Amino acid sequence: MKIKLTICLLAFLNFYDAQENISYQKPSAEILKLADYERPPSVLMNSKKDWIVFTYRPTYKTLEDLSQQELKLGGLRINPVTNISSTVTYSNNLKIRKINDKNEIQVRNLPANPKITSVSFSPDEKKLAFTNTTGKGVELWVVDMETAAAKKITGDNLNANLGTPYLWYNDSQSLLIRTLPQNRPALINSDKDLPTGPIVSTSDGKVSQNRTYQDLLKNPQDEKNFEVITASEIHNVDLNGNLKKVKDQDMYAGLSFSPDGNYLMAVTIKKPFSYIVPYNRFPLTTTVYDMKGNTVKVVNETPLNEIMPKGFSSVRTGKRNMGWRSDAPAALVYVEALDGGDQSKQADFRDEIFTWEAPFTAAPRSLFKIKQRYEGTQWTNDHYAVISEGWYDTRNTKSFLVDLNNGESKVLEDRNSQDVYNDPGRFNTTKNQYGRYVIDMKGGKAYLIGDGFTKDGQHPFIDEMEVKSLKKKRLYTSNVKNGKEEIIDILNPAKGEILTTQQSSSQYPNYFRKNIKSAKTEEVTHFANPFESIKDVYKEVITYKRNDGVTLTGTLYLPAGYDRKAKKDKLPLLIWAYPTEYKDKNTAGQNTQNPNDFTFPYYGSFVYWTTKGYAVLDDAAFPIIGEGKTEPNDTFIPQLVANAEAAINAVDALGYIDKKKVAVGGHSYGAFMTANLLTHSKLFACGIARSGAYNRTLTPFGFQMEQRNYWDVPEIYNTMSPFMHADQMKTPMLLVHGDADNNPGTFTLQTERYFQALKNLGAPVKMVLLPKESHGYQAKENILHLLWEQDQFLEKCLKK
Repeated sequence: MKIKLTICLLAFLNFYDAQENISYQKPSAEILKLADYERPPSVLMNSKKDWIVFTYRPTYKTLEDLSQQELKLGGLRINPVTNISSTVTYSNNLKIRKINDKNEIQVRNLPANPKITSVSFSPDEKKLAFTNTTGKGVELWVVDMETAAAKKITGDNLNANLGTPYLWYNDSQSLLIRTLPQNRPALINSDKDLPTGPIVSTSDGKVSQNRTYQDLLKNPQDEKNFEVITASEIHNVDLNGNLKKVKDQDMYAGLSFSPDGNYLMAVTIKKPFSYIVPYNRFPLTTTVYDMKGNTVKVVNETPLNEIMPKGFSSVRTGKRNMGWRSDAPAALVYVEALDGGDQSKQADFRDEIFTWEAPFTAAPRSLFKIKQRYEGTQWTNDHYAVISEGWYDTRNTKSFLVDLNNGESKVLEDRNSQDVYNDPGRFNTTKNQYGRYVIDMKGGKAYLIGDGFTKDGQHPFIDEMEVKSLKKKRLYTSNVKNGKEEIIDILNPAKGEILTTQQSSSQYPNYFRKNIKSAKTEEVTHFANPFESIKDVYKEVITYKRNDGVTLTGTLYLPAGYDRKAKKDKLPLLIWAYPTEYKDKNTAGQNTQNPNDFTFPYYGSFVYWTTKGYAVLDDAAFPIIGEGKTEPNDTFIPQLVANAEAAINAVDALGYIDKKKVAVGGHSYGAFMTANLLTHSKLFACGIARSGAYNRTLTPFGFQMEQRNYWDVPEIYNTMSPFMHADQMKTPMLLVHGDADNNPGTFTLQTERYFQALKNLGAPVKMVLLPKESHGYQAKENILHLLWEQDQFLEKCLKK
């Protein structure tokens, strides 16, 4: 397939004419060797960790994949022919292995040219289900783990437009599936039909704060098509493919069985639809049925949610976060706001958690009240639950150990959510008698697995916690020399058996079984490094200070063979970064980078260019801090420039670089950062900005982590918008955007209008629009061309 790539640019540095058509190009041999690699398989394990499933997929999608038919409705992007998300990533092969065996077994009888997704174990973990997408639709397959044989269960008539179209029954002998209705109407082609009238929207005068969403409904034809694509019938299908209808056609947005398998909860979408919010804010009805399909109780009715109070800690009113309790046979848990959902209102308690036992003849029972906003509940295999709350403005997160027998609670955790140095870790879980994951509490003890970030480096750990006293004992601290260990699971606490991954900068991550008592280690997987050509690249996490004393970090890469002692050759430097908001300097200065992370070059970083003689500072810290009542964005530009200046000075102080040859780059909010740095500083010779938003008046009700709207702080929105200062931008810049961006706020129009402004103002700028790409780039043709564009741009700006 030969497709022309349209490139708009202003001629500078002897690039090209103002606009031309150019065929897809490939980057230089050094970069192509890294970019055109074979992706190792992904790993899926069952709960007992005795079976491993290896899923294989192509390294990239193709333009043909991205050129399939697509409908954009209600926040969805789906293929109307196959009835599955058009953005799904497929696997094309499955292999399995018992963990104690050495060799993988190829799954037999897979479909021809498989497009596999939605892979899951049956409750008894003896079978594996997956969907396969044909040229006409989605079908269900099941693999028998002992024989490694796959079998097709249904035709290609499943409806996966709203997610995975099947659920396992508890007996592992049948599945609940969503199928296309028997008499499904044809979709309306609005391009051919004449309109029957104008589109009219009305405001009822209520104040709201809705972000800018993509792919919304636009007209009555869209509404009818949305009904068509979301409508399903519900069937029971056994392992021989025998079907039995359970529920008639409806717009089923969610289905879930009670833990004991005696009830089915269904969430259905209702009218009226909306043209300003996506489908998950449409009216919803939640109904519980028995296993014969009879209605037990309508447990929730949520109206259209177009009106939301301002703030990230504001929520809608009514029952929310409804789901089955994992520790009970058939009981629901949900939350209701006690402050009207409005974070600006004063309230002693913000949320109340309720539990409601089937068959729902008795009233719901209050379980716990919290003073901040509900974040979730973890159930246990004992009479306890861990309930978490948080508040965005303060970044506080707090969790309680609640005794379900008497309602008494103890504080488990109370910290800044961004304070990684004091993160106590996550509880180790196990499957209970209902096959649901719960916190593993045995003998009055529970276990916590922590990432182990400290000021002295990363040291993952395991803590044993006494449930009654909350006292902790450190059982294990990882100290792998010249490598990094990540603790995945505790297999047997009594015996000290754990599952980990181990990696280094040149060793691809592999799974290991380890005994923390005997220190015996056994390798489980054996994936090779697909990037051998950069195994000798120098890598170091550097720490340095901003002009206000904030500690910053970044991962520095130097070309293989570079003489760090002589430092004769001054290298051009490439900085890749992404700004992050904080509420205090201490958490902003914490380090989460590890020099022993495997070096995985991909299009989202500059690491490729170490093969071309560049120094690279990857993931450079760019904190934006607002302490107390000050918001981070109040001083966004000065902090941005201070971060950049500190990064350049830190690498320059090591004697490696030429300060006159520094480039900066970023994606999304990193692109926004890049445009601002080139506009408001003279630190860089050039920059690369990909898929960004440059005019904040086009995102007037908040962006990134900004809660205030444009009319609250117009000076902040205007100051932060590179578009408003386009006349000041005189540094060479490469603008890149996918021409089908689906990310809220980063419409492709943002880059197009910014380019037009810069071009007309005489700025040295170039724009590349990648066909069919959304916010993240996927097609091999586009990614290789992107790397070529970046390589050409950097060579001309920094070397010639």
